[in-house]
Amino acid sequence: MELRQLRYFVAVADELNFGRAAERLRIAGPSLSQQIKALERDLKVELFDRDRRSVRLTAAGASLLPHARSLVAQADELRRRAIGLSNSEPIRIGYVNWCPTDLAERAAGVAQLRVDTWVMPSHAQAARVAEGILDLAICWVLTDDLEDLKLEARLMGVDRLFALCVGVDDSPVQAKDTLVLVDSDTASWESWNRYGEQFAADTGARVMRTDDGGVTGPTFFEHVRQLGRPVLNNPRGQTDALPRDLVRRPVIQPTPLWTWSLVWRRGEDNPAVHAVVDALTRDAAAPGIDDAAWLPSTDPHQQRGQGRQ
Repeated sequence: MELRQLRYFVAVADELNFGRAAERLRIAGPSLSQQIKALERDLKVELFDRDRRSVRLTAAGASLLPHARSLVAQADELRRRAIGLSNSEPIRIGYVNWCPTDLAERAAGVAQLRVDTWVMPSHAQAARVAEGILDLAICWVLTDDLEDLKLEARLMGVDRLFALCVGVDDSPVQAKDTLVLVDSDTASWESWNRYGEQFAADTGARVMRTDDGGVTGPTFFEHVRQLGRPVLNNPRGQTDALPRDLVRRPVIQPTPLWTWSLVWRRGEDNPAVHAVVDALTRDAAAPGIDDAAWLPSTDPHQQRGQGRQ
């Protein structure tokens, strides 16, 4: 059995006429009949009932047709991807501050990756994809960003945000009892400000604005000490080592989640980009996206959970 014979089978099944199928396939009518007979011999079933006036699928032919279509479609997709991979430059991918350490391994055998070393905020990386500077980016986006920039997104990862406070008490703290620091520098912190302000509006948390870049890092730790109440942690500081006088506290009722999306241009016609998207998101985990979690109402991955505040 050969792939071309399956393609011939599908064409005859579509046309139910050997002459029209042969014309569509651009082969001689007798050659088409011979190949169908050879396929029937290999499969040991008759695929068509045919006489001088009509051609009809047999029960066996009707049963096998969906499988033949699927095999032909898979072969065509494989060919498209192979052509795209053989002709493509390395796929350019950017990120913000979080990036899986095994990106290259995940994409191995699919395409070469060129990880951009220019680390920029989420909104800037999303814009660079839209402008064609990058092919992909790992960033935080909302559905209106995707519409405005004409991007698509898939979930790459999730951070469960916590609160920092002075002391040793690491018991859970309710969302309404936290404070959110936002920064007046929107060029750097636009995404975090949008997230924090919506979190506060939905949960009753308090918002405080700063202009010293102190939403993460050593200056953030100083703010936590001075404020004397649990302060929501920015995802950029998710894995930072803590000073001894500060402690992480889980945030509950609800638990804030920060999603990392892999974004690419809507209508992207490079098969290698789609192959990389599939490879990088195939095993993406979504821990905690459930009724106890909070996401912005327009988070593109909101549908993974229900009952959000």
